[in-house]
Amino acid sequence: MAAAAVSSLGSLGTPDPDGGGSSGSEDEAKPGTAAAAAAQKREERLRKFRELHLMRNEARKLNHQEVVEEDKRLKLPPNWEAKKARLEWELKVEEKKKECAARGEDYERVKLLEISAEDAERWERKKKRKNPDLGFSDYAAAQLRQYQRLTRQIKPDLEQYERLKEQYGEALYPTSDSLLHGTHVPSKEGIDRMVADLEKQIEKREKYSRRRPYNDDADIDYINERNAKFNKKAERFYGKYTAEIKQNLERGTAV
Repeated sequence: MAAAAVSSLGSLGTPDPDGGGSSGSEDEAKPGTAAAAAAQKREERLRKFRELHLMRNEARKLNHQEVVEEDKRLKLPPNWEAKKARLEWELKVEEKKKECAARGEDYERVKLLEISAEDAERWERKKKRKNPDLGFSDYAAAQLRQYQRLTRQIKPDLEQYERLKEQYGEALYPTSDSLLHGTHVPSKEGIDRMVADLEKQIEKREKYSRRRPYNDDADIDYINERNAKFNKKAERFYGKYTAEIKQNLERGTAV
């Protein structure tokens, strides 16, 4: 009886050659490993979600800032950027002038020393291409442009200047006490040059003020050239409003 119990206990404690006892421990370890992997995956997803949430908040904040800045830019004058750049440049120039004055240097000389030869040539070419005629603003500006245009065409006669200098001496340079009226007699060459210049101006004006071709079939509703020009201007601005009235007057049905 005791031997049978011992043999049965021995048989229970003897390991199974096919590995039956180890399979039970592996089955118990698999659920724990799967739970840990699931928890790790869940933590990874939560981390990515938090990163996306932070990125979304950052993008929302940047978009709001950009909208505010764009609204500010739209409320500014259209040429604000150019004005701002101009003011910043003027401030830099003032600071540079103060620095040069503190060192006892000439600002214009320092500025020219800092300009390269390529920039100087480019500015000169740009200055030559620039059209000085900005159009009509007032009669004083138009007269000044005409005067500058005529004086640029004058070529000084140094020989004539020397002769006049020998003839008049100090009187050639008049002062407030000098009497000039009736003392100057223009030369024949100077008169011919003035006449030629006036003829060129008249020819140029004729090109710009050419007479428009006359239409024989057009209605005559004017009494002179000035009245014709006025009627054309009135027709251009008010013709679409008075077309029906004119038609009624022509038909005789106007009230």
